[in-house]
Amino acid sequence: MSLYLPSDSLARAVGADEVALALAGQDLQRTSSRGLYWLEPLLEVDTPQGRIGFGPLTAADVPSVLDALQGEPSAHPLALGLVEELPYLKTQQRLLFARAGITRPLSLDDYRAHGGFEGLQRAVSIGGEQSATEVFDSGLRGRGGAAFPAGIKWRTVRATQAAQKYIVCNADEGDSGTFADRMLMEGDPFLLIEGMAIAGITVGASYGYIYVRSEYPQAVATLREALEIARANGYLGANVGGSGQAFDMEVRVGAGAYICGEETALLDSLEGKRGIVRAKPPIPALQGLFGLPTLVHNVLTLASVPLILAKGAQFYRDYGMGRSLGTMPFQLAGNILRGGLVERAFGLTLRELVEDYGGGTATGRPLKAAQVGGPLGTWVPPSQFDTPLDYEAFAAMGAMLGHGGVVVADDTLDMAHMARFAMQFCAEESCGKCTPCRIGSTRGVEVIDRLLAAPDQSGRDEQAIILKDLCDTMQYGSLCALGGMAPFPVASALKYFPADFGLQPSEADQ
Repeated sequence: MSLYLPSDSLARAVGADEVALALAGQDLQRTSSRGLYWLEPLLEVDTPQGRIGFGPLTAADVPSVLDALQGEPSAHPLALGLVEELPYLKTQQRLLFARAGITRPLSLDDYRAHGGFEGLQRAVSIGGEQSATEVFDSGLRGRGGAAFPAGIKWRTVRATQAAQKYIVCNADEGDSGTFADRMLMEGDPFLLIEGMAIAGITVGASYGYIYVRSEYPQAVATLREALEIARANGYLGANVGGSGQAFDMEVRVGAGAYICGEETALLDSLEGKRGIVRAKPPIPALQGLFGLPTLVHNVLTLASVPLILAKGAQFYRDYGMGRSLGTMPFQLAGNILRGGLVERAFGLTLRELVEDYGGGTATGRPLKAAQVGGPLGTWVPPSQFDTPLDYEAFAAMGAMLGHGGVVVADDTLDMAHMARFAMQFCAEESCGKCTPCRIGSTRGVEVIDRLLAAPDQSGRDEQAIILKDLCDTMQYGSLCALGGMAPFPVASALKYFPADFGLQPSEADQ
């Protein structure tokens, strides 16, 4: 009887290693995580019907679970039944995370047994021009937040003549409530490696870098070991997958600067410089790392490529809506009953995500808002929860999907304090290159402090007008999205929760 327990860092943080010790002597395999984090540590057991689950488990529960497996497993209080029949998982559309919870992260045999490297094989067989066309035709857009069409970048880098080109993976996952990049790097590292190898031989790049945040030591270690395995098996090196082309790569660890999630600041950091945003043009596709053509993508963008090449562009386009095609791994965090990863095609609503999957707040109190897209994302009130999770739909209401992180709050959260936090965060993380971001964020903290300390209504009204003007200056005058998006949580808090600032609704919208 085979047992499966995640080696994911979150599962380990809540006791998975202790459970594994208690299971010593059993046929136990450490796998990736399903992303059903409220159930971790989640133990799965092979049965003729499929894998059944028990969780959340502690080491003290192990003896009773093993006893139950000899009799009637479903009678155990922590029994979950067939894991893939759990509503949270069954209704998902897992493309990127199809192997999550099933395969062992560093088993090349597991990866290949579940479709691994089929995309690379097809890319080699059809050639670079057709591979770039498949990516373009799929409608894949950048999953890091900007949602720029990936195929345009690929064609640009491919068409640019240079003695050396690079692939850079932005794995500096710094947004609050996001963990999909970490999950994938720890749990399915060969998928990212395959995506980068396809990108390399398609655009003519011979070297790549994965820029990982220092807070992800397990992801760094897993990736480095996976690179050695891939290299030893011909998936990296002088003749990638029999293509006759060379491509190799390495992991670089960032020092924790949020601004290095911006692609040009990341490139400066890779070059050994302080991470500062570059003015555009030139764009990185023409003059990127060391001034050479560079394809820069987020983890999830590159990890989408193997499936597109293996199944074809049309298969990918069959998921999603409008110009938002494929699936998105949404990440539920914050004050949420069932936190975890939900991969669905674009088009489901925020209400479905937060209430149906997430089960509402962990405290049981009423929902106040959800912040979508990281610490500089818009605060969306329940009245807007029926908005489809779609790039254009969110842009229409002054919001962004970002990296797919959703942080939920109940009615006890003070939005004025969250607005102040957004400005303070921007002030601390600004690279300092442009005045609207560097100075505006500092003035923003001061204005919010004056607004909250104002002794009367007229004083609060005056500061609210100044704050809105400052937000406009930052949004439209900043060099990059850090200063440009810092006003989003502030303006949305003012608009939807004026009472938290001591304002009347009409005054907040002046």
